[in-house]
Amino acid sequence: MKINDKEPLQTYVAASSRYDQMKFRRCGKSGLDLPAISLGLWHNFGHSDDFKLGREIVRTAFDLGITHFDLANNYGPPYGAAEENFGRIFKKDLLPYRDELLISSKAGWDMWPGPYGNFGSKKYLVASLNQSLKRMGLEYVDIFYHHRPDPNTPLEETMSALDLLVRQGKALYVGISQYSAEDTAKASKILNELGTPCLIHQPRYNMMDRWVEDGLLQVLEKSGIGAIAFSPLEQGVLTDKYLNGFPEDSRAVKDGRYLKSDAITPEILAKVKALNAIAIERGQSLAQMAIAWLLKSPAITSVLVGVSKAGQLHDNVKSLDNLDFSTAELKNIEAILKE
Repeated sequence: MKINDKEPLQTYVAASSRYDQMKFRRCGKSGLDLPAISLGLWHNFGHSDDFKLGREIVRTAFDLGITHFDLANNYGPPYGAAEENFGRIFKKDLLPYRDELLISSKAGWDMWPGPYGNFGSKKYLVASLNQSLKRMGLEYVDIFYHHRPDPNTPLEETMSALDLLVRQGKALYVGISQYSAEDTAKASKILNELGTPCLIHQPRYNMMDRWVEDGLLQVLEKSGIGAIAFSPLEQGVLTDKYLNGFPEDSRAVKDGRYLKSDAITPEILAKVKALNAIAIERGQSLAQMAIAWLLKSPAITSVLVGVSKAGQLHDNVKSLDNLDFSTAELKNIEAILKE
């Protein structure tokens, strides 16, 4: 796809065709549907990244029916850069389609110096969303999350800040991320009492990171809260990328902050190779199978993917062609993961 930076987006495909490519799933006990695959802007949208590539990724996502774009205040680098770049893309290309989009942001990690730029105080969350809206050129976000639990701020204060932002019209829905099952239940109770139900939880979840199965998914189902899984490919481990070594353009080589090459041990690699064999039998890539494995659960509303190339989005969306697993396939996958 060639992009003329001076020209606004003209609809690549008819809307009906665009949405025919995507499956939508109801988010908990709400009136909101999310695309089964959402785009995260955690990586590849900083000021040091290629803006034209980022723009191509966002436009391709929209073309494929991916209507949900997930950001956070400190995505970059530097902090705020991803929101600034998304704001530029939104203004150039997506402004006419605002009502077809779900745009989310988060706050909870370090953002600016001093005692008011981190964690979960009302002052931090309100100031952060105000800044995020300005960076993106938006009047409101569709979903605003508290990005992580704050052990030092009363949960009532953090949840009341989320409630306030909805009442101010700066967010339509609120969610939480990385909360334990126990804290999720407490947060949901507080928000229900305030009159602003918790819409969604964003946990890290994939074949190799299963902590959510130890109570959290049950709490979400009982509370009527949706779930969107991030890191579905374990930062690229659950792909065929590392089957024959470490490519120069891989995350393990280029960016060791989140995936170090020495973390891909021979034992891990053996599991990946065995999983890849099952994926091939299913007519999928390993990445596609990993996404499908998450979406097999009705508790998972959407899977949040991050890509470095627009073409990867086409591959991700193809995972929706086969979300069914036989009993034998599931048993084989479990046996491999437990080795």
